[in-house]
Amino acid sequence: MLRTVAMGVLILSGLLLILIVFRKKLGWAWISVFGTHLILAAIGIYIVNFSGILTDVYIPLNPTTIGAVTILGLPGVLMLLGLKLTLF
Repeated sequence: MLRTVAMGVLILSGLLLILIVFRKKLGWAWISVFGTHLILAAIGIYIVNFSGILTDVYIPLNPTTIGAVTILGLPGVLMLLGLKLTLF
């Protein structure tokens, strides 16, 4: 029962999101901006991982780290680097 309700909420929210995107005339331009940010985030993390500046630091590529860097940009890479050095 709970799984059915969750699936219904997911489908409804997806349909409403599609409706908002096309009704507000956002078009597909936001997808290219998001894709560019996503690619630049991955490149930033790769530079930290494979540059050799800090040999003990490795930031894993997973949805959480990519999402943080996509939203925050270069300061997001520095934030993850600081968290890695401080916490681990």
